[in-house]
Parts: sequence; C-alpha cells; structure tokens
Amino acid sequence: MASAYHCAPMSTSQIPSRVEPYKLAARREKLEGLVALDKLPRLAEETGHQSGDCQVVLEFGVDTQGRREIRGHLQATLALPCRRCLEPLSQDVTSDFLLGMVADESLASELPASHEPVLVENEQLDLLTVVEDELILSLPQVVYHDESECHVSAEQLVSKTEEGGTEETAPANPFAVLSTLKGKK
Repeated sequence: MASAYHCAPMSTSQIPSRVEPYKLAARREKLEGLVALDKLPRLAEETGHQSGDCQVVLEFGVDTQGRREIRGHLQATLALPCRRCLEPLSQDVTSDFLLGMVADESLASELPASHEPVLVENEQLDLLTVVEDELILSLPQVVYHDESECHVSAEQLVSKTEEGGTEETAPANPFAVLSTLKGKK
C-alpha cells in the first residue's frame, strides 16, 4: 500500500473538505487528489448514486491585478442514465475552471467575465461544494447509448410515437356531448 502511495500520490490522497484559500493563494499552493463521489449529495440528486472518485487539481494564486483565484481541473467517470432505456451509461465528465475568490456576493460583479465567483466565508472555503458545483455544471445535457447498445431500439421509439398519433387513441371531442344535446331538440 505504501508503494502505491509513493508511485501515484494524486490517485490516493483525499482533497481536504475545508481550506483557508487566502493563505493557499498567497503561497501559490497546488492541491491534487480525490473527492469521493458518494460524498456529494446534490450530484446524487441529479444523477443517482455514484461510486468512485473525482480527480481534482486546484492551483491557488494571485493574478496580476491582485485578485485571488483558483484554477481548477476535475475529471470523473459517472454512471448516467440513458434517456431512452434508463440503463446506466459510463460517461467521462471533465471541467477546467477559473474561480475568483470573493468575501461578499456584492463583490462578484467586480470579477472579469473569465472568472466565476466563489464565496469565501470566514476565510474558509468548502472544497467539496466547489467540486460538486463544477461537476453538476459539467454534466452532459443528454446521454444516450449508441443505438446498437441501447435496450430501446429506434424502431420502438418511432412505433410508440406513431401509435400515440392514431385516431383511435385521440382524445374525445369535449363538444361532442353538446352537439348530441343540440340534435335532440
């Protein structure tokens, strides 16, 4: 176990959940490690239960205008439901992002368009929330198996659509009763 740690420290160390980002930026620190996907409840709400880890690289620094920032990269393999058959489909999700640290939400408007604001409260930053936000923002809009691998074929989808459009399944005319009543007089 110890030899695996020395060979690949990035793949075995966990990212701390909370940090003091201003200190890390002043020292131009770089954090590399993992975040367990099962510790991200909002991601689970979006995608269902996930297992495995998200690989994270966070570089804290100060730009030429004196803004404290975090340059980040993350990569995770998620099991996302296919929109046709709802069976899980393995998807790589990656994100490169640039965050500008702000102590108050009103300061977010002062950041350039290249920076997304991240709120630092009491000189603390919840890195799990940052990683979870970026993962959710990076989710693909639509996920489909390749047609040859999907449990629902294109023909099944077409035939269901056609069946729904036939006259036999068309809703009854709500005014038909009125025309019947009118004819009786």
